[in-house]
Amino acid sequence: MTAPAIPVLTTDPINAQILAVSEDQIQGFLRHPLDEISRLSGVPLDTVIERLRALLAAGTIRRIRQTLLATNLADGALCAWEIPLERTDAAFEYMFNQDPFSGHVVVRSTDTATHGSTYRLWTTLKVPQGFSLEKHAEVLRKKVNAERFRLMPAKKLFALGVGHVRRRGMEPGSRADELAEAVDVNVVHLSDLEWRVLTALKREFKPEELVQDLWAARAVEAGVSLEEFCRIAEDLNGRMVIGRFSTFLEHVKTLNTGEKVTKFNALFHWAVPPGREMEAGREVGRHHIMTHAYWREGGPEFKNVNVMGVAHGTDRDVVLAHKAAIDRHLEEAGIHISYTNVFWGGRSEIKPSEISPFAYRDWCRSMGIDPETMRA
Repeated sequence: MTAPAIPVLTTDPINAQILAVSEDQIQGFLRHPLDEISRLSGVPLDTVIERLRALLAAGTIRRIRQTLLATNLADGALCAWEIPLERTDAAFEYMFNQDPFSGHVVVRSTDTATHGSTYRLWTTLKVPQGFSLEKHAEVLRKKVNAERFRLMPAKKLFALGVGHVRRRGMEPGSRADELAEAVDVNVVHLSDLEWRVLTALKREFKPEELVQDLWAARAVEAGVSLEEFCRIAEDLNGRMVIGRFSTFLEHVKTLNTGEKVTKFNALFHWAVPPGREMEAGREVGRHHIMTHAYWREGGPEFKNVNVMGVAHGTDRDVVLAHKAAIDRHLEEAGIHISYTNVFWGGRSEIKPSEISPFAYRDWCRSMGIDPETMRA
């Protein structure tokens, strides 16, 4: 008899148990992250491995990898691009397919014409240490024939964790008892050996690579012993370089199973009084619906907004209800909102931004650019 097919829907009870943990609950570097997923989800390890392999092979999970706190490894910013409508699709394709240093690539729109609504393309952009974000963005501007761009580096991080499955059915206003922690953005300098370990550490896993002892093959790849690999990774973890061990679901795309994990991706903007950005960000970040929350300066192009965040959902009205609850909470906390807006995500693609200085030099040469001219 043929063995029954392994379920690959996110709504399957066992898969949901695993994903509620594996999407964004495994913090930092662990020597055996799959064991921790098993422990926290209550699902046996063999089943965790079997299900994650099947979900990844089926495309339900789009990637599994050890994430990095790239804000501490490379200069980065959210970048909004003002591009005529007829050139937006071509620019999108270029950013996603031709620029390894652009990560999230999203076409966004507002409900009405307002401040910044002509900035239709939004990307995350990172360049390795020592190189200039502004110069890189200017190269891209010329390539895609954009009118202008606005770089918005994060000054503080208040929330970062995309867990779609565990957020299903969450009530508007649901929030932690305590304020969110404010995470500093401090660039950490690494040796060549540390970069070599980090490069192997962050590479996406193929289904067949999902085994209990995940890092043994990666240590061989990095050219070090397993013990040294783990020691370096643990040291980098202590230096706030390592993010989560994560399984990533599609944000908007329909899966091969016909499922849509989420339908609406909203970038919230708030303008709060100067000097209260930290307080406001910690209040926003404590709301469980927020997958991202930052202090970023939008400038006059975006009516001087200074707190931003992202939320996802399957119902547009529910996403707006979550935002309304956050707005009320900020006002109740005595933080006046002078302006707010929602930029809805449409077409989107997501890939990890390359942050290796070796890769950046190679890219510059491939573009006919002297890497030294791209220095900050």
